[in-house]
Amino acid sequence: MSVLQCGRFKLQLDRPHVMGIVNVTPDSFSDGGRYDSVARAVAHAERLVADGADILDIGGESTRPGATPVSVDEETRRVVPVLAALQSLNVPLSVDTRRPAVMRAALETGIDLINDVAALEEDGALALVARSKAAVCLMHKQGDPQSMQREPTYEDVCAEVCTYLAARRDAALASGIAHERILLDPGFGFGKTLAHNTALFQGLAGLQVRLGCALLIGVSRKTMLGQLTGRPVGERLPASLAAALLAAQAGVRVIRVHDVRETVDALRIWAALK
Repeated sequence: MSVLQCGRFKLQLDRPHVMGIVNVTPDSFSDGGRYDSVARAVAHAERLVADGADILDIGGESTRPGATPVSVDEETRRVVPVLAALQSLNVPLSVDTRRPAVMRAALETGIDLINDVAALEEDGALALVARSKAAVCLMHKQGDPQSMQREPTYEDVCAEVCTYLAARRDAALASGIAHERILLDPGFGFGKTLAHNTALFQGLAGLQVRLGCALLIGVSRKTMLGQLTGRPVGERLPASLAAALLAAQAGVRVIRVHDVRETVDALRIWAALK
């Protein structure tokens, strides 16, 4: 796929695009509480755009392992004012949510992408996105945030993730969501051990070929990088950059990160010297 039709924007997928993370939450694993007001979230988003973010992803509910769910009303209260305030920025806006009611409220602000860890499996989600002009990212996970890391098991993690994502892609297509509006995310850390994450990362290039859709990945600062390096979450920038470059090399077209400026610089060097 050479183009992502992302709401108001048409993104050419001839290079990796950097998605900057804006967590409007008190409990996200890396930056929880830092941007949990509209003013702070907007200021952070503006910095990310200045640093080179191609897309902004705004989330109001943490989906880290063990996270406590918040109410639909609370999640909506957190994200909608931020999304509305960011409409003047000339970048695609994404909402990171699994709930159709939050999706609907976000779409009413004019957003461009739904980033759904539940892959539009909630009742009404497929039809809602199909009626919109927004793109969608469909993610694989095993279990839910409260239980997903207890005992994840797979016979063949790459094959099973591929089968699931293909089925969700086909459900989206059948609902009327055009192929060029679909991103797929293998869901690193969502019901996967380090061995699963490693095998999945090594299989990214093949996964993209088999699925025929652009991939989005998010490994920035994640536990898998801490397991490999022994570094705490605040010291995982070098590991995150290495993972971003390897993902780009495998053909991934959207890379979701906390550290936008550093990732943009690393990708520029990679593109110039590869």
